[in-house]
Formats: sequence, structure tokens, C-alpha cells
Amino acid sequence: MTLRLILASASPARTKLLAEADIAHTVTVSDVDEDAVTAARGTPGPYDTALLLARAKAESVAALPEAAGALVLGCDSVFEFEGEAHGKPYEADVARARIKRMSGSHGTLHTGHWLVDTRNGTGLGSASGAVASAEVHFLPLSDAEIDAYIATGEPLQCAGSFTIDGRGGAFIRKVDGDPHAIIGLSISTLRELLLAAGVNITDFWRAGNAL
Repeated sequence: MTLRLILASASPARTKLLAEADIAHTVTVSDVDEDAVTAARGTPGPYDTALLLARAKAESVAALPEAAGALVLGCDSVFEFEGEAHGKPYEADVARARIKRMSGSHGTLHTGHWLVDTRNGTGLGSASGAVASAEVHFLPLSDAEIDAYIATGEPLQCAGSFTIDGRGGAFIRKVDGDPHAIIGLSISTLRELLLAAGVNITDFWRAGNAL
């Protein structure tokens, strides 16, 4: 059977990470209502929220007929700052308030991963999950820099109102942990989950894969 990896995420950054790591995959976006999922669990903490939503996304896509026989990866990122969970701000005022608080400080980005193996043909099959976390230290930002950054629109669609692989990288002093986790998908964590499923990540490298 030809191995297939499906990424259950609409994130361009995640699929770019897989492509740059030469990992063959396709993308199927889940229809998960994230607010409903977290509310049903009593609003868990940032770490647990990241894993919970990754699982919900993976299971949603794995249940689709077109996912039969594939390995399905769901991911979700949540930024933890001063004990609070920060997802995507969506609105400029929300992003501005968050970035002002984060300026010169630090927080932790948690990225949940959930892998569903449907190759046995019995519903959702076996599954496993893990969270990759990294502590992010920010430089002090001026009001002008914050306004200019928000004007680009970049932080509005990013967990924690920043990204390291774009304009926001200019404001990050250092990272303690897996930098890929900040972008939204830890390749080394994916390797571990694939190994737990009895698959080598090298089997998905395009150079050695018929996909």
C-alpha cells in the first residue's frame, strides 16, 4: 500500500514546513468549530487546548471517505502568556493590546500534534498525539513598530499575534525550544508520531516516494 500523509490544516506555514522538509503530503481542511470543542471541555489550559484542537482536526478529516488508508495529521497552536491562552487575535485592537503586553517579555508557544492512522480500515484507526513547546523572548517594541506590524495584517491570523517566519521575526530576541513549533508544526515531533505508527519519516521524502 502506498503511504499517504494528509495535513488537516489550512495553514500555509504548516504545509510550507512539510514541503521544505521534502515530505510528500496533501491538505484537507477540517470543519471543526474550535470554540465549541474547547467549551465542551470546560476551556482547558493552553497546553491541553493545543492538543485537544489538534485531535479534533485530525479526527474530523480522518472520518472522511477520502482519508481512508491514509495517515492524518492535525495541528493547532496556542500561545501562553502570563497564564492566559492566546489564539489568533483576528482584530487589530486585540493584536495591539497583546503585543504591547508581550513587548520586552516572553511567553510559550504550544503546538499540538495528533496523528490518526486509518490504514487498518476500521474507522478512525489508531492514534497518538504530542505537544511541542518553545519559549519565545521578545525585544522591546515601539508603538510605531507595533502599529506598522499590525498594518501588514500578519499578526491577525497568527496564534499569539506573531510569527517567527515573517515580519515578526524582527522582534524576537531568542527562542528556547523547537523553532518549528512556533511556526506551527514540529517536524521532529511528527517523526516520533510516525515511528509510533510503525512508519519512518524518510518514507515520505519525495526523492524516495512514488507520490
